[in-house]
Amino acid sequence: MLAAIGSYSQLIRDKLHLASPLLRQPWLSLYLEGLCSPSSSLADGPVTVGMSLDIASIDTISEINMDYTATIFLRQRWTDERLVFEGNKSLSLDGRLVELLWVPDTFIVDSKKSFLHDITVENRLIRIFPNGTVLYALRITTTVACNMDLTKYPMDKQTCTLQLESWGYNINDVMFYWTRGNESVSGLDTLQLAQYTVEDHYTSVSEAVYETGNYPKLVFHFELKRSILYFILETYVPSSLLVVLSWVSFWISLSSVPARICIGVTTVLTMTTLMMGARTSLPNANCFIKAIDVYLGICFSFIFGALIEYAVAHFCTLTHPDAHIYMYGHHMHDFDDEKNGMVHTISSHSNRAKRRKEADTTPNAASASLELTVSTSSPSGIEPNPEASPPEPTHWCITVLTTIRKVLRAIYCCHVENPHHIDNYSRVTFPLSFVMVNLLYWTYYLYF
Repeated sequence: MLAAIGSYSQLIRDKLHLASPLLRQPWLSLYLEGLCSPSSSLADGPVTVGMSLDIASIDTISEINMDYTATIFLRQRWTDERLVFEGNKSLSLDGRLVELLWVPDTFIVDSKKSFLHDITVENRLIRIFPNGTVLYALRITTTVACNMDLTKYPMDKQTCTLQLESWGYNINDVMFYWTRGNESVSGLDTLQLAQYTVEDHYTSVSEAVYETGNYPKLVFHFELKRSILYFILETYVPSSLLVVLSWVSFWISLSSVPARICIGVTTVLTMTTLMMGARTSLPNANCFIKAIDVYLGICFSFIFGALIEYAVAHFCTLTHPDAHIYMYGHHMHDFDDEKNGMVHTISSHSNRAKRRKEADTTPNAASASLELTVSTSSPSGIEPNPEASPPEPTHWCITVLTTIRKVLRAIYCCHVENPHHIDNYSRVTFPLSFVMVNLLYWTYYLYF
């Protein structure tokens, strides 16, 4: 076994000798003797590995896949006593020799797809300092999952994470820490994103517990706030203007059926198209209702309500006995003032003669009604026997009659005297209701 290890170390020394003359140093030979046994470098306890990140770019943030793609520079530092050498200058090694050295087995936990840049060579940096400190840097592009809560979309804030763990070494072998705390991550201040702004970021240290043991874990949290200006210009303003456009029909006469139907149907179809376009950039299988869906639903309800309003008003004009008067001449009472004086004189004389005739027949009618009352009450003028009176109605009959009376009264209250007033009321109620709903909507989603 020892012979095999010695031959393997000799093979590595030969490769290093051929790779670069700078590597012909005795301290490196001593390091290679124990390379096949990483535990020799961990004999005095766990190796502490300090990490720092530089965010080069965040390319895309996808709500459909719920992930983000970022390019990062990952830098790791640790001290290996076997690599101590004399001198005051650091030594930079070729990145292709990293397989010949011990490095931490760090991986990104929630990564869906990652790759190491290799143009023109693999983007790796290995630098060894005289005290045995090793700097190992990588340039990685990774797509990381980010669980998003889109309930307040597009007024939402998302908190995404980048988690780094050790794959094979547990906390007894390796310990991770951030080299400068929250300042260990740089590059976010100058980062430009399409729809987001980075509001806050911080780091944390924890442990990952698995069936195979506890492993060191570093977490980088960053909070993204979505820019709502794009959605205001793209969705909110057009949908609000469509609602206002549907109110134009309230100022058109009820007799103009094609004009009012055209406005109602056009706004409904346009709003439907706008709602379908707003959902294309979002997941299709969301189990929650987003804020933009609520607003589009409100606008669609107002537009559809304006169309239904005309249907109700038109139906009332058809069922009303004086519908033609309300639709085509609600100022017909002015026509009486334009009649000639002859008609007024004849009508006044006829009314006067009619009143005189009614005055002459009033005493006779009063006496006849009195006689009729006496005769019907009793043949002999005596009050009827109480036993012959009809029985009093039961309690349930009174309840039924009271209920019917209330229903009839409610139906009578809903009766429209003038269908032309429906449009007059709608001109006020629809705008006021839309303003109130908007105040409640924006207050809730912006401050709660």
